[in-house]
Amino acid sequence: MADRWALAPAEDGGVDVAPLGPDGLPAGPVRREADPAEAVRSRPGVARWVWRSTAEVYPRLLATGVRVERCYDIETAETLLLGHEGRYGEPRSAAAALARLRGGPVPPDPPQRSAEPGSQSSLFEPQGVHLPLPDLLAVYAEQQQRHERAGHPDRMRLLTAAESAGMLVAAEMNRAGLPWSTDVHRAVLHDLLGERYAGGGEPRRLAELADEVSTAFGRRVRPDLPADVIKAFAQAGIKVSSTRRWEIESVDHPAVKPLIEYKKLYRIWVAHGWSWLQDWVREGRFRPEFLAGGTVTGRWVTNGGGGLQIPKVIRRAVVADPGWRLVVADADQMEPRVLAAISRDPGLMEVAGRESDLYQSVSDRAFSGDRDQAKLAVLGAVYGQTSGDGLKNLAALRRRFPRAVAYVDDAARAGEEGRLVRTWLGRTCPPAARGTDDATEEAGIPAASAVPEDEQSDGGQWVPGYASTNARARGRFARNFVVQGSAADWALLLLAALRKACAGMAAELVFFQHDEVIVHCPEEEAAAVVTAIREAAAVAGRLTFGETPVRFPFTTAVVECYADAK
Repeated sequence: MADRWALAPAEDGGVDVAPLGPDGLPAGPVRREADPAEAVRSRPGVARWVWRSTAEVYPRLLATGVRVERCYDIETAETLLLGHEGRYGEPRSAAAALARLRGGPVPPDPPQRSAEPGSQSSLFEPQGVHLPLPDLLAVYAEQQQRHERAGHPDRMRLLTAAESAGMLVAAEMNRAGLPWSTDVHRAVLHDLLGERYAGGGEPRRLAELADEVSTAFGRRVRPDLPADVIKAFAQAGIKVSSTRRWEIESVDHPAVKPLIEYKKLYRIWVAHGWSWLQDWVREGRFRPEFLAGGTVTGRWVTNGGGGLQIPKVIRRAVVADPGWRLVVADADQMEPRVLAAISRDPGLMEVAGRESDLYQSVSDRAFSGDRDQAKLAVLGAVYGQTSGDGLKNLAALRRRFPRAVAYVDDAARAGEEGRLVRTWLGRTCPPAARGTDDATEEAGIPAASAVPEDEQSDGGQWVPGYASTNARARGRFARNFVVQGSAADWALLLLAALRKACAGMAAELVFFQHDEVIVHCPEEEAAAVVTAIREAAAVAGRLTFGETPVRFPFTTAVVECYADAK
């Protein structure tokens, strides 16, 4: 039996399947089969399934208990290839790829659907345009040629495989859900916010704090309206430009303390209050829709539910099933370790290969044992903090780790000049392009006005659409992109290796964000899962960066409640 098969959903609900040869072309007849799950289940030896979109096919298979080992997601590959070719933002659907291949008019991508609170029905609906299997395979064959034309074909193929694996993991996490105790959540909300009032108004504690703020100003003030608060401060003779905590906490006024407390609790009430609980938690599971590669750096996002922004206090509600445990694993000092691996700086690789704390080791070499200064210097090199004390710290870092600093400096320079910047495996930073907030939002990044006030940046973050008007900002983004994007590439291979290690267990991956992963497993499997995470990190390091001395350790906790891991 061929180790690769192609699968394409048909209009009648069935699927067309065909074996593939080494050239990516059909090695046998195309067959129509009525039951997609049976079509896959009856071919257990298939090493990789080639299909248009994992989001279209895999949830339907999981619903019937069918899991696949590996896949090749054509639309995911198209996104990566377009980016690598400097064509970020062009339509990425298989239909668009086919139109480009045949010289026809290119259709726009369909709009991203919204997640449906409390339901996964949208996950099982067809997405995009059905293409006949021969058309899909024409796109697939052409993509193989484009991989070969990449600067590092092997790395680009690995990136596509890793991103496709991430799509499988995301679909499985969506299916599993994050264990969630509604009773604990309600108790936390009551402790923090007090009683709920009829009619959906603010709960008791928020109403009390709002009264305290108004009393302090001597007039009625709406603490949920920044403009009203700024005006009240102005009338008190105090000029503030926003109600961000870092700005107002240094102000000497009796309204500050209740205002800060109000803002913290208000956010919990709005983002994770009783309405959120009713909308997003069903049958003991919180199911945000994880989207692998949802940002230009490759970081994941969630479609609805705020799954990657669970406040620490709300994490008390993430509770394992009886007899089960949560294995919570945080990657230790990921950014400097990735920088060591991609820059091949001998000194930093040697430090990143030690058992000891990396920042302390850096401080012993370059900062007279001052760990805080070392951490600021390393993160400043990655994030572009290169003025004031940051410039002095960077100079000290450059003396001891010249290749590492030169690597991010070169990326920043390329970004400022509008050149393409890539991660180690080939994920590509979008090129400079003139645009507006509309262009930014089309690129999948919200405009600043859409970001909650307390989460807005200080303008130092470059996003597509502003590149040509702010070269320095784009340079800072490019500096960060080569590290954060390469970390995202490594994390995909970590997830793939961990998924493979857990395949014979009851354990299930239930959460992932950037440098943290949670596995839900029976208590007796916890030790094996901890070992699997450690080994998966090492495998991912070798696959992503080759043989280097760099280690990628995790701090791992086996707990019943997520909040206990911190």
